[in-house]
Amino acid sequence: MSSIVHELNPSVRAASTRPGALGPRLAIAAVLAVLALLPAANLLLPEGSALHVSDYAITLIGKMLCYAIVALAMDLVWGYAGILSLGHGLFFALGGYGMGMYLMRSIGRDGVYKSDLPDFMVFLDWKALPWHWSFTEHFAWALLLVVAVPGLVAFVFGYFAFRSRIKGVYFSIITQALTYAAMLLFFRNETGFGGNNGFTDFKRLLGMPIATGEMRAALFALSGLTLVGFYLLGRAIVRSKFGRVLEAIRDAESRVMFCGYDPLWYKLSIWTLSAVMCGIAGALYVPQVGIINPSEMSPANSIEIAIWAAVGGRGTLVGPILGAFIVNGSKSWFTVAFPEYWLYFLGLLFVVVTLFLPKGVLGLLRSLRGRRQEGVR
Repeated sequence: MSSIVHELNPSVRAASTRPGALGPRLAIAAVLAVLALLPAANLLLPEGSALHVSDYAITLIGKMLCYAIVALAMDLVWGYAGILSLGHGLFFALGGYGMGMYLMRSIGRDGVYKSDLPDFMVFLDWKALPWHWSFTEHFAWALLLVVAVPGLVAFVFGYFAFRSRIKGVYFSIITQALTYAAMLLFFRNETGFGGNNGFTDFKRLLGMPIATGEMRAALFALSGLTLVGFYLLGRAIVRSKFGRVLEAIRDAESRVMFCGYDPLWYKLSIWTLSAVMCGIAGALYVPQVGIINPSEMSPANSIEIAIWAAVGGRGTLVGPILGAFIVNGSKSWFTVAFPEYWLYFLGLLFVVVTLFLPKGVLGLLRSLRGRRQEGVR
């Protein structure tokens, strides 16, 4: 199997032997150091200390860790399988809504209306929970929803799309249309998802107050550990025979079919896994930011996910993670300093990367390292 794939795609052979510029061990060590040091600096050091990390910074970086998981998920389908999705924001939001439903049920009678029903249902004069809210008071059920709903939606959609051999720009447009349709559906009050306001005002997680420094640090650490775990999983996948077949499908799908492989199940498997990763990222995101609403499904958000992967360098695993931090760090600064120019900067960044950095920031760093090594020789 390996020899066939290498014969189909010579670039796979080169990719499997090229050294990592930053090195996976360095990346993992850096993330683990951040996970340990930042929460400690937030909880243990006084606010007047120069080394104190604010609650805002912990929340912001926690969000970026969730975004990095989504960027990694995008890289698995786009960078390695050649499937450009403009609908990954849907899977992220579905995971967020799955966790949000549990958090809303955990409010209990501490809401504005002192009812067992979520406040938005009382406001809309609902008398009982809709059927799809059944069992959402159980954390284990919420975890099942977080994984199963994005995975099932991705599997069903992907099966019919890949079986029909829809790919390229047509597939991208369909995923964007799917996300937009879902956003319009969730905006409707009668669907039982809070309409345009979504879910907010969370009180507890697993019976513990959610707005405490300890819970904030725990969610931060859990997001980082999940990112490391998914990175190691992705690394194992792309280095396996399965991963090499994916790369061969990306570069020469017809030739892979002629060799006797069915691309459907390879593409469907990595597509579904990518959706599940996004759902888990969304579930970690919601308790940290304190809100989930249909705007997370907007087509612009899904396009931005693709930009993270492109800026960092798709097909590298580490690159999209780096891109998520670069873009969202810049966004955080620009929206405060120059809020009216943020979208122009994002568009300019994408154009610059497309024209001058086709391999992304990580590709540029690797190129500079290669030149430096040649200079030493």
